[in-house]
Amino acid sequence: MSIRDKELKIHFKPGHVELVQDEVYTPYRRVLVTGATGLLGRAVYKEFKNNDWDALGCGYNRARPCFLKCNLLDEDAVRGVIQGFQPHVIVHCAAERRPDVVERHTEAAMNLNVHACSTLAKEADGIFLIYISTDYVFDGRNPPYGENDAPNPLNLYGKSKLEGEREILRHCPAGAAVLRVPILFGEVEKVEESAVTVVWDRVQEGAESCTIDHCQQRFPTYTNDVARVCRNMAERALQDPSLRGIFHYSAKEQMTKYEMACAIADAFNLPSSHLIPMTEQPAGAGAQRPQNAQLECSRLELLGLSAEPTPFKTAIRDSLWPFQHDKRWRQTVFH
Repeated sequence: MSIRDKELKIHFKPGHVELVQDEVYTPYRRVLVTGATGLLGRAVYKEFKNNDWDALGCGYNRARPCFLKCNLLDEDAVRGVIQGFQPHVIVHCAAERRPDVVERHTEAAMNLNVHACSTLAKEADGIFLIYISTDYVFDGRNPPYGENDAPNPLNLYGKSKLEGEREILRHCPAGAAVLRVPILFGEVEKVEESAVTVVWDRVQEGAESCTIDHCQQRFPTYTNDVARVCRNMAERALQDPSLRGIFHYSAKEQMTKYEMACAIADAFNLPSSHLIPMTEQPAGAGAQRPQNAQLECSRLELLGLSAEPTPFKTAIRDSLWPFQHDKRWRQTVFH
């Protein structure tokens, strides 16, 4: 939806200059996307921007000309952005989402994953706030998990995101939604950006055998689908302010990392015989992960706010095609 406005334009014709009023259409719905330079944030920003929203994306270390540089740990900076832009909706994607990095750099990760949530929620009075959380708030011992099941995170990343949820809901009880999602992939800037696409080089090289985890059950979910759910929630919240609380969204295809790698090989007609399933976790494998944190997503579905997940092979082809050996030059054009 948009609003009509009038804009004065000068029309030049040979021997004649005319000042005319043209109608212009300006989106009246404004959304602020934090972490807009990241994997999910880019998809969320694009989804809103392409669907008649006035979108403002902010980032920090990777902020680009089209995005605003904002330190979410700076209360004055956050207040200034919100008061200046006056969004109707905030989608909070910014986070340290790499479990092993959280274990190594705990203080910095807690600042971003917890304290920034508190700062943002306090400034978001009267604004619908969507906070992106994770299936790692569960221990993975008794799936599937509904929104009302008790969290029990196994690692510091899961604990930090759970604390972030609590900060959001505590400071913004009447206007916040927590959206828990599983492992994500999408249009990456480099294959290491997603824990799904990171296996691409091992799939594509094919010269030497390599082992890939075949223990942990995952539900790889396309960022474009998550972005669509965020927009669905935002648009419903503008009509129905009672929308709030915890929601789950996940793709339905269950895979281990090894099975993802085989599916990627199949999607690109590549061999997979060099990929070897690893059925036991090696010692010192990093932060402990849940065995199977499958999310039960009926709340979104009952409200008509879900999105049909894109088939894994379709989405992974869309995500990784620029990284094929004969197409690497296109990375500079499209990413």
